[in-house]
Amino acid sequence: MQYFKISILIFIALAASRFIPHPPNFTSLLALSFYVPALIGLRYIPALIISYIITDLILGFHSVTLFTWGSVIFIGLLAKYFIMSTLSRLTGAILGACIFFIITNFGVWSLGSYGYTANGLLLCYVLALPFFGYSLLSTLFFSVVIESLIKLNLLRFKKLKNNFS
Repeated sequence: MQYFKISILIFIALAASRFIPHPPNFTSLLALSFYVPALIGLRYIPALIISYIITDLILGFHSVTLFTWGSVIFIGLLAKYFIMSTLSRLTGAILGACIFFIITNFGVWSLGSYGYTANGLLLCYVLALPFFGYSLLSTLFFSVVIESLIKLNLLRFKKLKNNFS
């Protein structure tokens, strides 16, 4: 029952981030994709993915959906290596945004819109840089919010290492 309650809260946070109007790529999605597994455990990665699927059913699927979900899983799995301190968690969240950028834009390039050349791959990444800026800013912003809530003891996590059992 606890898993279900927490999964509902994850869905609400993720859905709010996707449905409330925002600048392009300025959402809490990447911070949540990192912090949910980092703070409450890898067992909540399926709750993240199911939340993405449900919101994608409403917003609509796109050609890079599987790359998006795959990057979320990868970010979540890496989170366990960045739980020791505030600085390491912030670093892990920013690394997650970089991973998301690399994987999803590779997905865009793999669809052939830019041609299957090195120049096409480079162009794909260069044209995505403005969106990446928003992703980095939002990930940092929402990560600082989450870390502040932890410091204020509004979110309590006694031993983060034990959350990965």
